[in-house]
Amino acid sequence: MPGRVHTLPVVFSPAGHPHRGLGGPAMPGQGLPLRVGTLLTGLLECLGFAGVLFGWTSLVFVFKTEGYFEELCAPVGNATEPEGCKAQEEKFSLIFTLASFMNNFMTFPTGYIFDRFKTTVARLIAIFLYTTATLTIAFTSAESALLLFLAMPMLTVGGILFLLTNLQVGNLFGKHRSTIITLYNGAFDSSSAVFLIIKLLYERGISLKASFIFLSACSVLHIGRTFLLMPRGHIPHPLPPNYSYGLCSGQESREEKMVELEKLNVRSKEFSSTSTEKTLGPEEKQATRSFWSFAFTRRFAWHLVWLSVIQLWHYFFIGTLNSLLTNLAGGDLKQGSSTSMVALCSTVPSLALTSLLCLGFALCASVPVLPLQYATFILQVISRSFLYGGNAAFLTLAFPSEHFGKLYGLVMALSALVSLLQFPLFTLIKGPLLSHSFYVNVGLVLVTLLTLVHPFLVYRECQH
Repeated sequence: MPGRVHTLPVVFSPAGHPHRGLGGPAMPGQGLPLRVGTLLTGLLECLGFAGVLFGWTSLVFVFKTEGYFEELCAPVGNATEPEGCKAQEEKFSLIFTLASFMNNFMTFPTGYIFDRFKTTVARLIAIFLYTTATLTIAFTSAESALLLFLAMPMLTVGGILFLLTNLQVGNLFGKHRSTIITLYNGAFDSSSAVFLIIKLLYERGISLKASFIFLSACSVLHIGRTFLLMPRGHIPHPLPPNYSYGLCSGQESREEKMVELEKLNVRSKEFSSTSTEKTLGPEEKQATRSFWSFAFTRRFAWHLVWLSVIQLWHYFFIGTLNSLLTNLAGGDLKQGSSTSMVALCSTVPSLALTSLLCLGFALCASVPVLPLQYATFILQVISRSFLYGGNAAFLTLAFPSEHFGKLYGLVMALSALVSLLQFPLFTLIKGPLLSHSFYVNVGLVLVTLLTLVHPFLVYRECQH
């Protein structure tokens, strides 16, 4: 608003000098090169490792070629009839359902671990889970295929911890914070290409074992990045002056304690008298509320519906993609507002666009025309990037940062319960519907329309 002055919070430097701002570009400390290095290596980590589960369709091709669960296929004459492999398809679908459920549900406890024990502990857990999973897959064969039920969930939980610990990197770049969070989520979704690369290498003679041993060896890079380019604690927001981390982390714990001490000092002053409490602005009042007071708000509830429905579409699509293509191919394989409210209003276009992208992707997937599925793939990838980037950005802007880890984990965990519907839907299609998914798709399209309520309510809140 012209003529309106927005004051920024005051952060005190170690020398006692006030520094006013929200982590703008001119920030002293270790300098831009280290921060850019942290940003780029984090981007590589998310792109190459964090969200590989969503390339599951490509990996299933390799598993089938290797004969995983082939004993479940009913032989017809000298060949195996495709319809006779219904049990094999259900096994792979169940593994993906379990892994995608754990990908979301375990975000809540891992978010708590990240908030409570901070970055180094969370990342070491992630490295242990990820390395154990990749080594298990590397040494799994058709005879021990049941180990995939253990390995794939561990792989996804390790990956989501990589993403969660990297999202805080946005705090190093002030006003570009939301952009970087969205960039990391886009990289997380794009990492589904890793399993496609493994499939292509497999077709050129590189074994599945060799590919996953390579992924295991990359854990050395994760460990190095944990101790050299990441904080031991959390990256605060707003960023204090002369903030250091990683290689120069000796000063980090001291600075973090000063930031926490300053927060406690501010809160004690806020509660010291009722007269002071009456003068608090909306942002200060919001900062004093507990985690559960945000978890039970209408804003959070509709965001949960928005995420759950769109995510269910994506998981259902990935889990049934092999069957879909086989069938289609005929048997071949505001005014006076606070800064936080202005930021909240800026999320409306992203929320609405994500819903519309999902609706377009859902409509294309519902039309049984093979050439149209090229558009479905494109819309699905774009929609997924918007979904998880928009989810993290909305939680960052709509709620206090001190509760981000727990709220992010809670919304992902609750949406994971909804994602479990993909397996009964898959069973319904393979059973009573005789591999025709049209009616299920139409039902999901109608439910997808509900997601438009969320951006509408946020918009109306901004107008009020």
